Amino acid sequence: MQHYKSVFFDLDHTLWDFDKNCAETLHELYHLYELEQFGFSIADFQTTYRFINDTMWAGFHRNEITKEQLRTERFPRTFTVLGIENSKVPIKLDTHFIELCPTKPHVHVNTFEILEYLKSKDYALHIITNGFSETQYVKMKYSGLEKFFESLIHADHTGFKKPEPEIFDYALSTTNSKAETSIMIGDDIFADVLGAKKMGMGNVFYNPDKKTHSEEIQYEISNLIELKEIL
Repeated sequence: MQHYKSVFFDLDHTLWDFDKNCAETLHELYHLYELEQFGFSIADFQTTYRFINDTMWAGFHRNEITKEQLRTERFPRTFTVLGIENSKVPIKLDTHFIELCPTKPHVHVNTFEILEYLKSKDYALHIITNGFSETQYVKMKYSGLEKFFESLIHADHTGFKKPEPEIFDYALSTTNSKAETSIMIGDDIFADVLGAKKMGMGNVFYNPDKKTHSEEIQYEISNLIELKEIL
């Protein structure tokens, strides 16, 4: 078994439960802004937003859209799909979402159990995220994840994002880690797993939904507790 020293995690959708935290936030905003007046349900609002957000994040990873476009166009596009004019989107809706959602505390199943285990084994734990710096630190604090990690590396540090090699180089350099003794765990097979693989790092595809794929990867898990079989 490969001897690893540094363990790098993605944050959103890997440790921090974006879907659950987002759904809870949207539920609150739906009532706060009285969005029922537009004739769509909470479920339709949540489902449509999630689709739009996931699609735009994929575009952001591929450098097809900017951070500003991602932040400002998610809700207008959601309203458009729901058949509502963009002019009807509450002005502060996106800002309120950005402020509220990161304070939600939900994490994936067995997150704390596996982090306690890894700390007990003296692994150095770090985060590499493409998320916005102004929200990621808040998520770490309110979810209780902060105490487990030595560093949080995000795209704003480097001007690059996963899967670009520069952000992995930066992460390895600033944490005094070596690629051959480091491993990356994430839910995005393109950004997290293949990005790390190209750097010569160990890689784990966290795939709780058991999505099918044809990529050659090192490890695949559907529950974080399975990391005990690897580390």
